[in-house]
Amino acid sequence: MRDNENLNAARALRKSTTTPEARLWEQLRNRQLADFKFRRQAPIGNYIVDFVCPEKMLVVELDGWTHSTPKELAHDQRRTAFLNGEGYRVMRLNNIEAMQAIDEVLKLILDELQK
Repeated sequence: MRDNENLNAARALRKSTTTPEARLWEQLRNRQLADFKFRRQAPIGNYIVDFVCPEKMLVVELDGWTHSTPKELAHDQRRTAFLNGEGYRVMRLNNIEAMQAIDEVLKLILDELQK
């Protein structure tokens, strides 16, 4: 994907946020989590990540049920390998965790940020 296409795709994704993403974003935005700055639906290379803390090179991905098919799992592995190669650590959490255990999710993210 070219840079302009990637940026337009990221903007479109920000407008169609899922409920779990919106719930997590409400807790991460405006430096609410220990003053760490996050961006959402951010382009990195040819990928668009759900959330990224550039300062700590941490990507947080919220995965729904579609991420359980062999095709999607293979895509996620390629994506994670690319992001790792760029120096990012990738956390994968599922939508159910974001909806039912947001405090635990935030603790996991904070623990990873403090490494």
